[in-house]
Amino acid sequence: MPLVEITLVEGRPPERLRSLISKVTAAVNEAVDAPVESIRVVVREVPATHWAAGDVTIAERRNSPEPPG
Repeated sequence: MPLVEITLVEGRPPERLRSLISKVTAAVNEAVDAPVESIRVVVREVPATHWAAGDVTIAERRNSPEPPG
């Protein structure tokens, strides 16, 4: 039973997440020939204030002005 876990920053519409689940399920089915009924997909959404890279959260990055250039 394949289990795929996906973590994204929250904010996408439900239709996009549903499409993601369908496409990942199809990809796993094709790649490892697992029956669709046995494939599990978990989508976790994380607030932009709880995800950081280089000590800058995604929320901070989104709210900062673009550097000149």
